[in-house]
Amino acid sequence: MNAYTQLVWAQLLLFARNKNVMIWSLFLPVFMMFALGTLIGDNGNQFSLSLGVADQDRTPASSRFISSVKQLKGMHVVDGTEQKGKQDLKRGQADILLVIKRGFSAQLASGEPAGAAKQISIYYDPAQQATASIGLSLLEQVIDQYNKERVGFKPVIQAERITVNSHPLSYVDFLVPGILSLMIMSTNLNGVAGTISSWRERGILRRMQGTPLSSATFIAGQMTARILFNTVQALVVLLVAYLAFDVHVYGAWWVLILFILLGTFTFMSIGFIVASLAKTPESASPIAGLISFPMMFVGGIFFPIRELPELLQPLVKAIPIGYLTDALRGVMNEGMDLGDLSTPLLVLLAWAVGSFIVAAATFRWDVK
Repeated sequence: MNAYTQLVWAQLLLFARNKNVMIWSLFLPVFMMFALGTLIGDNGNQFSLSLGVADQDRTPASSRFISSVKQLKGMHVVDGTEQKGKQDLKRGQADILLVIKRGFSAQLASGEPAGAAKQISIYYDPAQQATASIGLSLLEQVIDQYNKERVGFKPVIQAERITVNSHPLSYVDFLVPGILSLMIMSTNLNGVAGTISSWRERGILRRMQGTPLSSATFIAGQMTARILFNTVQALVVLLVAYLAFDVHVYGAWWVLILFILLGTFTFMSIGFIVASLAKTPESASPIAGLISFPMMFVGGIFFPIRELPELLQPLVKAIPIGYLTDALRGVMNEGMDLGDLSTPLLVLLAWAVGSFIVAAATFRWDVK
């Protein structure tokens, strides 16, 4: 075997013999997926609103109207009195209070247009603007539909609803590609920076310098071993995600693996740059953390990038983690092919090549 192959094999043996690396590199992503998937699950895509109802009319007509309200998806209806409903609303135990006043059924039976007197009162807290606006919109739709049915309204124009996304997705489907990106970044950027700087301080790299081994060959061997290790990591995470949460990969597997390899190559190169800049292992870890920690929050790992403030958008478009997350999410959730992901591919390639050139040029065998 040549020097490159021996380096790859030696690093893989180090991974296999290091129980801490094996446990944390596989356990931590799986634990995070289970924790967030269990706590949030599908609730990220489900709407839930607590509605208090006070029926002062107490007639079959008012009961039918309440039944129509209860059919609204995500609406949790609690029957009670107006006084109790107002108290729950002020305490935050209810989102909206619906009061059906006396005379509701009589007004329906008359068939006359409603006058100044209101048959329904809707109480809400303006401080809870998001839930209030959604609840008011849903209730007004029910009231509007109820009025149309009573007067025999016949629509002249109708619209049809056509879904574009044919894949049923939950928050876990959104989360798993982000966890893969986080795993690739932390394992390679933080791991490489700490390991290489430690080897340099302990004199391991100095002994390698005495061989015909070039810095480019050493870096390439390290990258190959970590690429293989990250691929196994990713497959384990995807297998657990499929078995536990029924997460699917709707795109081509080769495209997914390509971006995993490209992401590993990119963040490993950045890790080598950090290891070259740091004089000691104690300084390498903080520098790597200073780079990776902000990326966790602006890389679209836990929530969409579009929800970030406009001030951060230029930063998001300049760093590689966002493109890696978008690419993995596009392949897994939307079934995109390589042509649809040309922008993330080109940006990651540019980062990978540029970082590798800088890493090879700045690599140091010994402590200066």
